[in-house]
Amino acid sequence: MSKIIDKNEITRTTTMLISLILSAVLYNLFLLPLKLVTGGVPGIATITHYLYGIKPSIMIFLLSAACVTISFMYLGVKRTAATLLATIIYPIFVQLTSPLNKIIVGDKDTLLLVIFSGVISGIANGLMYKTGYSNGGFPIISQILYEKKQISISKSSLLINVSIVILGSLFFGTTNALYAIVFLYINNLVLDKVLLGVSNNKAFYIITEKDTEVKEYILNHLGHDVTVFDVKGGFMEEKRKVLLTVIPSREYYKVTEGIKQIDKKVFFTATDAYQVEGGK
Repeated sequence: MSKIIDKNEITRTTTMLISLILSAVLYNLFLLPLKLVTGGVPGIATITHYLYGIKPSIMIFLLSAACVTISFMYLGVKRTAATLLATIIYPIFVQLTSPLNKIIVGDKDTLLLVIFSGVISGIANGLMYKTGYSNGGFPIISQILYEKKQISISKSSLLINVSIVILGSLFFGTTNALYAIVFLYINNLVLDKVLLGVSNNKAFYIITEKDTEVKEYILNHLGHDVTVFDVKGGFMEEKRKVLLTVIPSREYYKVTEGIKQIDKKVFFTATDAYQVEGGK
């Protein structure tokens, strides 16, 4: 067991380092030269770099260290430990990759670069979240606000990042702010895909008065297994049966059209099934 734990820890740490390297390369290759203020500590570092000539790596370290200090005060040592490594290493990677910010010069398709950088950012952030580590920074403030003031983490994070993007628009123009919004949107899409994977299956929950016929259709015609369980309605408290089946996404319309042919009053919901293991 200890060998498995040690192996998992090595894998997590390696993945975190890859994520931080990707983020640093992305920052110096695209975000900084394009003056894209996309929120977070790097966004502030971009603004102070162009306004006051402060090295981004220094500003990132100072802001991250301040957030870590506040985290120690309000969240404790245990919850802060996961952010310490990234707080130290990420600014170092940003400094080491700083020569890259001279590559993107001259004529360039800014939109294409923004889309590409959004994809890379989503991959890097997805890898980071998968490790269980944290890259620190302003999300710590959101955690503290949630703990102390019961303010939703998503709302406070959105407010902080929007404020930084608006601040960036004041210095670099509205067009850059719009590019930043495109970047953030693509980043979130890709991040979800990295965390959850691509859904190749659909899970159906079916309530029908013709449950036997529907079950036979799925079992014999489509060749997929069905789980049947008893439920009770919340309003009428009527006892019914729910059929659960997981089918490949390419057969989605075979299921929907087939069960509607059997029972025109059928009720069903279909959700993405990101991980399917076992069964027939």
